[in-house]
Amino acid sequence: MKMNAVAGRGKYVKAVEDSGKMKPAAEHKGCRASAKTGQASCGSQAGQGDLPIEIWEKVKNHPCYSEEAHHHYARMHVAVAPACNVQCNYCNRKYDCANESRPGVVSEKLTPEQAVRKVLAVATTIPQMTVLGIAGPGDPLANPAKTFKTFELVAKAAPDIKLCLSTNGLALPDHIDAIARSKIDHVTITINMVDPEIGAKIYPWVFFNHKRYTGIDAARILTERQLQGLEMLSERGILCKVNSVMIPNINDYHLIEVNKAVKSRGAFLHNIMPLISAPEHGTVFGLNGQRGPTAQELKALQDACEGEIKMMRHCRQCRADAVGLLGENRSAEFTTDKVMRMDVQYDLEMRKAYQGRVENERAAKVAAAQKELAEFAGETSAITLLVAVATKGSGLINEHFGHAKEFQVYELSTSGAKFVGHRRVDVYCQGGYGEEDRLSAIMRGIHDCHAVFVSKIGGCPKSNLIKAGIQPVDQYAHEFIEKSAIAWFKSYLDKVKRGEIQHVQRGDAVIRQGSLISAA
Repeated sequence: MKMNAVAGRGKYVKAVEDSGKMKPAAEHKGCRASAKTGQASCGSQAGQGDLPIEIWEKVKNHPCYSEEAHHHYARMHVAVAPACNVQCNYCNRKYDCANESRPGVVSEKLTPEQAVRKVLAVATTIPQMTVLGIAGPGDPLANPAKTFKTFELVAKAAPDIKLCLSTNGLALPDHIDAIARSKIDHVTITINMVDPEIGAKIYPWVFFNHKRYTGIDAARILTERQLQGLEMLSERGILCKVNSVMIPNINDYHLIEVNKAVKSRGAFLHNIMPLISAPEHGTVFGLNGQRGPTAQELKALQDACEGEIKMMRHCRQCRADAVGLLGENRSAEFTTDKVMRMDVQYDLEMRKAYQGRVENERAAKVAAAQKELAEFAGETSAITLLVAVATKGSGLINEHFGHAKEFQVYELSTSGAKFVGHRRVDVYCQGGYGEEDRLSAIMRGIHDCHAVFVSKIGGCPKSNLIKAGIQPVDQYAHEFIEKSAIAWFKSYLDKVKRGEIQHVQRGDAVIRQGSLISAA
């Protein structure tokens, strides 16, 4: 396993090496691993690669199942499933803030009929919206009638839209046939443990077969049902993504075993997410002071688990009513009142034409990055570093530093630019003026990055970033991210070779907790 200088990574690598092998329960039908690199091809690039055509068609424009596609395509969730059958110590569905991005959060619940009207309105307004998901605010399979009725109506009204389901997995084995009949090609299961003793620290109770179970009994039932459901879906050829919440000192090392277990049962992607535990959310973990991971702790665990199963790095832990590209939420534009007043004319041909233009742009972006990377051929360096990018989407450096709500983070090496995550931040510019306390918070959020790429940046934040050792880079404004990052990295290595600069490792960074503060 390739090593790097990231602080803390070694302990997770050691845990991987020491852990025992788990018996495979199902043939892995999703990703194919490269014999040369050991990395799986999961449609994360613009090209099909070695994916079977039927899988490529499912992931090529799915923003959650393809890291590369998330720069170009949008998703939406409809909140039709209020009830839940599992209580998690990191969840409180009663809390809602318009600026909060967190599973279970929703501003209004919908009937299936209202949901399909909203889907058509969004898909008409945002033609790059390709995916409909049901993710709560409770559990979709604890509300099966509403969930499957919504999917039925959407499939008839908008047959080009992909259907997705997110579940805790407790009721999953009971609904495999219904999922297959509904032509749901993508299912996400949240699996935080495969050891009931650890599970008892995460789940106070589950409600199963008309009875409430607590403690280790509850966790044992949950993990058995989750793994059974995953295996059954894999056997049907339904793509499965597994979400896991990283909870330091509770399940962080254990997620390596979870990774092995879900891989052996055919999971297509594994998404390890940071615990969100701000006290104002009112969750058990938030109120008892359970911390979330740092940026480097999260990356170290993701790196340690990456192998034949692809790790998802671009998750935004979306609201149950999220609308738009990952990293943005346009749900306020599509409230029930507004949707009912819209003149919705669903035009399938217009959507296809628009997405065709998106694909051309996407192919150009990848070709530009490959051309830039070709100049690295034969060159090797032990130096790897992180850079942050301000972007509005489309794979471009097209956001002003002061307007950014998040920064996308890339790891640069002579192998290229690898997307490794994102950092949510409060918007720096408020009414035309910068807020200095927010600048300090932003710099803490990208403290492990050597540079930040922006379309524009003011003099004050620019000087402060330089003092903090983070280089502001604005000469690549409105150009492709990967191409520009590779070009900058080549220049950086040249300066190191000439002795103009000395490469030093950066420290750790803070993952943003709590509600965001947007521009006034």
